Amino acid sequence: MIDTAIIGTVALDSIKTPFGEVKEALGGSASYSSIAASFFSKPGIMSIIGKDFPKEHIEFFRKRGVSTEGIVTGEKTFKWQGYYEFDMNEAKTLNTELNSLLSYKVMVPESYRNAKYIFLANIDPELQLEAIKSMKSPELVVMDTMNFWIEHKKNELLETIRHADVLIFNDGEARQLFKTPNLLEAANKALKLVKRAVIIKKGEHGALLFNGNKHFSAPGYPLENIKDPTGCGDCFGGGFTGYLAKHKSTDDAAMRKAIVYGSVIASYNAEGFGTERLRQITHEDIEKRYREMKDIRDF
Repeated sequence: MIDTAIIGTVALDSIKTPFGEVKEALGGSASYSSIAASFFSKPGIMSIIGKDFPKEHIEFFRKRGVSTEGIVTGEKTFKWQGYYEFDMNEAKTLNTELNSLLSYKVMVPESYRNAKYIFLANIDPELQLEAIKSMKSPELVVMDTMNFWIEHKKNELLETIRHADVLIFNDGEARQLFKTPNLLEAANKALKLVKRAVIIKKGEHGALLFNGNKHFSAPGYPLENIKDPTGCGDCFGGGFTGYLAKHKSTDDAAMRKAIVYGSVIASYNAEGFGTERLRQITHEDIEKRYREMKDIRDF
């Protein structure tokens, strides 16, 4: 039985950075977020793959305790090809093959419907909303999005936000969605739509939590070795949601800790290509870096 239901993409990514490259590695928003969540909880994926998807990746999910019961199979897997220059905050897309994602219809297994924690990883907001409505009585719905949906499906995106408890997006998306250069103004506008809280990611500079009249600033972990930041935002959201699911708490103190744990996992992810580092780190690694993050903010 899962406790964290995740909808998003499962993909094969080809990525090049100034520090190397990888071809058709495991990627996608649901992949990264479910692996991150699995350090704390029992996640289950809702997504679509193709007949060409390597079985070894499905086996890896299962070894991590990630349920794949909600993954359906189409003809060909979603593929993305991109690169980063020395500004690692922005990915440049070379090619996108949506493939089976174009025909994806949400399939929620019965064993997922009682999950109390939901993470809507980056995917079409109409699919995100469909997933929400298929769950019985979730306690917390956490939603992520991206600039593509703001540009092409803004009305549908805003409708889905109204059904979410926590909205996660980056600083550029916050400014874009609410048409303001001021992040506080953007957060306040978002809080009028979402039920509980807003998190604005600032890449290597950390994240901001806005919750009612309170706000919290989490630091970014100072990395010396960065290879590939792909999936860091997904790791952040999955780790955040998985931590809350583990502790069965959604109060302000729990959310603050969850943000730091999400940031820790995201920082490890950036140290390798694809899911390479996520396959290597242990709970002891996570706790060590969590303590370092606490020390950064101690004064």
